[in-house]
Amino acid sequence: MAVTAALSLSACGKGGTSGGGGNTNFVTGNNGIDTAPVGKRAAAPDLSGKTIDGKVLNVADYKGKVVVVNVWGSWCGPCREEAQYFAKVSKQYEGKGVQFVGINTRDTSTTPAVAFEQAHGIGYPSLYDPTGRLMLRFKKGTLNPQMIPSTLVIDRHGKVAARALEPLDDTALLKMLKPVVAEK
Repeated sequence: MAVTAALSLSACGKGGTSGGGGNTNFVTGNNGIDTAPVGKRAAAPDLSGKTIDGKVLNVADYKGKVVVVNVWGSWCGPCREEAQYFAKVSKQYEGKGVQFVGINTRDTSTTPAVAFEQAHGIGYPSLYDPTGRLMLRFKKGTLNPQMIPSTLVIDRHGKVAARALEPLDDTALLKMLKPVVAEK
């Protein structure tokens, strides 16, 4: 039941409303990017499982690196638009303490997901999450992925530092990533 509710809320589209206020401890609306100050960040949940190419991946293994998590689907138009920018920025940050990870969701098989990554030059791994169960692991009131596409930046300590609930170009992606990379 919860999966159905989450999937109905995560319709693919441009724009969206960012939650804020209350006791959420994050700053809303920096051109669609929400951030949490260092001391107020929530830990990222367990993001592990099989990748679209059948390997096993656990995002926690990247602790000590900044991790960019992009939630996408091969069927999603805005995801196709932003893919080139993720491919470009991930190559720019190779070997610089940054790891990109995709979460492919709502594709009924891995075939279209693999074809999507090949067509767009995506060289980093993507977890296969056809039912959206990984998205449900994020606690309510935190910087969680609520739409497709969504992007999260996880700091070196495994805490969610920034979130975007809309497609990103390279400029917006770097605006999310650079401050977290600069943290000591």
